[in-house]
Order: sequence, then C-alpha cells, then structure tokens
Amino acid sequence: MPEGHTLRRLAGELDDAFAGSVVLASSPQGRFAADAAQVDRTELVDADSWGKHLFIEFAGERFIHVHLGLIGRFDVVTGPLVPPVGEVRLRLTRADGAAHADLRGATRCDLIGAERRADVLAKLGPDPLRADADPDLVWQRIGRSERTIGDLLMDQSVLAGVGNVYRAEVLFRHRIHPLRPGRTLRRSQFDAIWADLVALMTEGVRTGRIDTVRPEHTPEAMGRPPRKDDHGGEVYVYRRTGQPCLVCGTPVRTESLVGRNSFWCPRCQPVFRSRARRD
Repeated sequence: MPEGHTLRRLAGELDDAFAGSVVLASSPQGRFAADAAQVDRTELVDADSWGKHLFIEFAGERFIHVHLGLIGRFDVVTGPLVPPVGEVRLRLTRADGAAHADLRGATRCDLIGAERRADVLAKLGPDPLRADADPDLVWQRIGRSERTIGDLLMDQSVLAGVGNVYRAEVLFRHRIHPLRPGRTLRRSQFDAIWADLVALMTEGVRTGRIDTVRPEHTPEAMGRPPRKDDHGGEVYVYRRTGQPCLVCGTPVRTESLVGRNSFWCPRCQPVFRSRARRD
C-alpha cells in the first residue's frame, strides 16, 4: 500500500499541473460519472494529503477524497491528451489540454464537502509530513499504551502516513524491537523516531522512493549489489527475511504482527526485557 510520502508527492504533482486552472472531470469507467459531472469545468483550487488520504479541492469547498488502497494509481501526465487506457475511474484534464491525470484501482474516490472532510481528518493522527503536525499528540497515545510499538506505528489514528516499510526501517534504525510495548519507550526515544520519520519521509517525497540506509551502508560503500525489489529503495530489514543484516550479519527475521509482516534483526533489535524509565 502506498505510504504517506507517495500521497504527499502526488498532491504536489496535481498542484503543479492543475491548481488555479479550470478542469474537465470525467469518469471513463462510469463509476464516478455523477460526481465528476458536479465538478466538471470548475476551478481546481489545490490538492493536499493527510497520511494516506488525498483531497483535491474544487471551487465551492468541494473535495474529491481518494484513498489508493493496495493497488490504486493516480498518474499525472503533462503534454498531449491521449485516450484513457484500462479502468479509469476519474480523469482530470486541464481545459487548455496541457495536462491530464487518470485514477485507477483506488479503494475510495468520493466527492465530499468540508464537513465530511473534517470528519475524516478527525479520525487520523498527526502526519509527520505536515508542518502543523503535533508530535505530542502521538506521544500521548504511544507513551500510555500496552500495545506494541510495531502495532502503534501502523495505526493511522495514532500516526498518519506510516506503512509497513517505514515502520520496519525506523524501528531498526533506533534498535527497537517491534514487539516492545509503547509505554516502555522513553520520550527521548520517541522524539528520535519522530524526527527520523520526518526526515526519511521528506526525502521520500523528493525522490519518490523509500531509502533508509545510512551512507556507510549503501551498496557503493559496502561493495554489495543494489537491492532488487518491486518496492525499490535501499532498506535494512524490510522484505529481507533470511538475508544478513547490513550492520551485524545476523539473518533478518519476520513474523505476522496485527495482520502484516514485521521485519527485524534479532541482534540489532533485541527483545525488550525490563521496564524502561521514561523521561
């Protein structure tokens, strides 16, 4: 599933292509035709994201709310208009024909008003990519919880935008086992995790991929082959089950955690066995 950096990058691409322009909206597939007609030939104000949710605002405080889910794609194309290919639920086209965007396979695509948008946002935790994010709100949930930190980081009502890759990688980078209870973390540990997520996800927006290894562990520095995976990016533990840890050489382990595979190094991320003092 696309993580928060993907939606933030997509919002920027939509803004660059359409913000302030009159847009034609259609549904070649037909499933969004009635709603598309309501914003057809109106101004697209801007696009914004919060976690894994995308909001495209049109004049009159109307928003197309998109969640890509597991297989959704929203392709923004500049240049000559071409016929839609495949099951395109939503097509946005600049009135001057200079750009178009096609949405396919999304879990959610709804036209909503400002009140409904506020309801959606009220259910989401702070997003590390947003300048208005308040990490104290995240700490209040994590620092009191008996749930595992691996579970809490993936809970969108606690922290919006973090998915399986960033969860696995940020915990490795801070030597924290994914099954450690949230309440045992010190505030300083949480602050370091939050700051790292901000930096890593911001870089993900810039590059369009997830890279989490430090300079000394890149393929060039270590003399190893680049990672080959359909998710792309250089990582420490995500989807590296059985492969040697890039830091200590111990085979990476995995097991299911709340329905998703969790990855960690048993040496770099030892099991937590005593109650930590909190700041």
